[in-house]
Order: sequence, then structure tokens, then C-alpha cells
Amino acid sequence: MKRTIVLGLALGFAVAATSSATAQIKIGVAGPITGGSAAFGLQLKNGVEQAVADINAAGGINGQKIQLFVGDDRGDPKEGVSVANKFAADGVKFVVGHFNSGVTMPASEVYQENGILSITPAATNPRITDRKMWNVFRVCGRDDQQGGVAGNLIAEKFKGKRVAVVHDKTTYGQGLADETRKAMNKGGVKEVLYEGVNRDDKDFTALVSKLKAANIDLLYWGGLHDTGGLIVRQMRDQGVKAPLMGGDGITDDEFASIAGPGAEGTLMTFSPDPRTNPANKEIVEVFRKKGFEPHAYTLYSYAALQLIKAAAEQAKSLDPKKVADVLRAGKPFKTVLGDIAFDKNGDVSNDGYIVDGKKKDRYVLYTWKKGPDGKLSYFED
Repeated sequence: MKRTIVLGLALGFAVAATSSATAQIKIGVAGPITGGSAAFGLQLKNGVEQAVADINAAGGINGQKIQLFVGDDRGDPKEGVSVANKFAADGVKFVVGHFNSGVTMPASEVYQENGILSITPAATNPRITDRKMWNVFRVCGRDDQQGGVAGNLIAEKFKGKRVAVVHDKTTYGQGLADETRKAMNKGGVKEVLYEGVNRDDKDFTALVSKLKAANIDLLYWGGLHDTGGLIVRQMRDQGVKAPLMGGDGITDDEFASIAGPGAEGTLMTFSPDPRTNPANKEIVEVFRKKGFEPHAYTLYSYAALQLIKAAAEQAKSLDPKKVADVLRAGKPFKTVLGDIAFDKNGDVSNDGYIVDGKKKDRYVLYTWKKGPDGKLSYFED
């Protein structure tokens, strides 16, 4: 039985492309378009909108133009389910989204019940694909992969130092923090403090006092850029100079705007930046000419739609289950992230991202510092 359609009162939802006389395939993009994580929702939305424009200009998918629907889940699981139900009611067949792991999981269950294929560009919790659902894929890595890299780096660079681990109690934040903690403990570094905070809090005086008393050399943060930025700013205000290290949840320049000058020196793990691939120069310039810097998950979202198009054309069908079968067959497809193949669970295969015939590491280390323009941003070490 299909899940009953219940719309949240605060649901933000819009059709981003008008219908025409020609046949159309309905595709949705969903994420936190408003709220504290809106910077990431904008990345997903802009990435997919540009992919739709480019694909439609080239003739569409199997001769059908794309009609795009945009759903605002506000980073809330209940709103995510409302968005998913609205997509199902409107006949959406494919979805790029969601951003938050805690939203992606319940929404994907609605998609499964309604025969909708979804590819998340950003949700990293292992359980998303470990559930072995036919309709779920992701083009990003997993927390157990990223946490392993981060924990090993901490064990290598901060051996004998005082490290605190703090998370925002979300599926993503705590999951990443715990995986990182596990790896750094295995590497011989034991945390001096392990804390959870509420992601909507604004005053972290008590936390910073604990960090100061613990005389920390590094704070590992499992969470998103808005809360992490506030913690850094308040650390500096109270004289705590230890750097923060985070994951993909802080990959937007808004982090530095919130944290202030004290963000310089922040460490971060994230996948190799697709903006630096010479093959992507043209598409990156398209975004920049529109006044949008394609940070973090912008090109991941673009790639998700490229994959849907390529698999549908190979399947010679717009049936989501047939498209899913093609994606799960293990064949690599060319995208702006490189050549991507999926394993049986819907994760990027162990071959990772292949760029110009060379395997790219799943996660690398970045440092936040001033660029040539004098602005703080993240740069690969």
C-alpha cells in the first residue's frame, strides 16, 4: 500500500519548469532550501537546475524534456516525508536529494513505496545504502569512509595532543564524529572530551569553557557549517586558539562568514574538488557567470542527473526500476565527478571516482585559508 499523502503546513514546494505540449519526464530535487542549511540546499537546487537546462537543450532524456519540481525539506525529517509524498502525487519518477541523512532515510522509504528512484548527492550515513533498497543511490562517500580518513589524520598529525570530539546529535553529525573517534582511538589518540550539542543552539559558552579547561589542541566537529561556525567564533572570543577540524558538512564559504577570521587554519575532509578538474572548466564558468560559486555538492547534484540520463538511455526506458537495474550493473558512467560505477548497495564502487583513467581518493584533507582574492575558503593540501 502506498503511504498516505500528508502535507506539512510549512512545506515549501514549487514547480521549477513549465509544462509544454511535448511529453515530459518529471524529476524532483529536494533539500533544505530554507533554514540553517539553506546554503547546501542551494547547491543541490542550482546543480540540478543547470543539468536540466543542459540536458533539455540537448534534446532531453529518451526524447522527453525534463519538468523539474523543487521541494524544500528544511532539513527536517517530517518535511522530507511531506516533500516525498508531494512528489509521488505529482508523478515524479526520479529525485536528486536529499541533503541530510536523517531526512534522506524516511523520504527514501516513501520513494520506494511509490516506485521512485532517488540519488542523493550528499547524505553520507552508512544506513542509507546498507538497507539494500532497490531505489537508493548516492554519489558521495560514506561516514565510515570519511571518519576513517579523518581519524587516521588526527592520529598522525595530533599524536600525543589533546583532542576533543563534539557533534550536533544528528544522524550525520554524530555518525561522522563516532566514526572519526573510533579511527583515532585505534590510532592511539584518546579524546579528552566527548560532547553533543543541539544544532539550533546559539550560545556555546558552557561548551567553550569545557574546551578551555581541557586545554585542547584540536576540536573535531561532527556537524554542519552554521553551528560549527558559531562554535569557532565563540572559541576565539574566549581565547581558545585550537583549530577546528570538520567534514563535508562545513564545505561552504558561509562557514567562514559565520566563524570570522578565526576560521583560518580550520581542517576539513572532503572528496577531491571537481572544480579543479580541467575538464569541468566550462561548466564551472557557467555557474560563476550566473553569480554562483559551485561549491561542494553543486557538481555532485549535476552528476546525479547525468547518471539518470545515461542509465535511462542505456535502458531505453524511463521506468525507474529498469534505470536502477542499469545503474546497479556496475558499469561506469561519465560525469563531472569522473567515471562513476555503483556497487550492489548503490554506493560508489571501490574503484572510486576515475578521472582521466586515474583513481581519485574518496576523501582528502583541506585547509581553510585566504585565497588570492583575500577571502577565506577551503583549499586541498
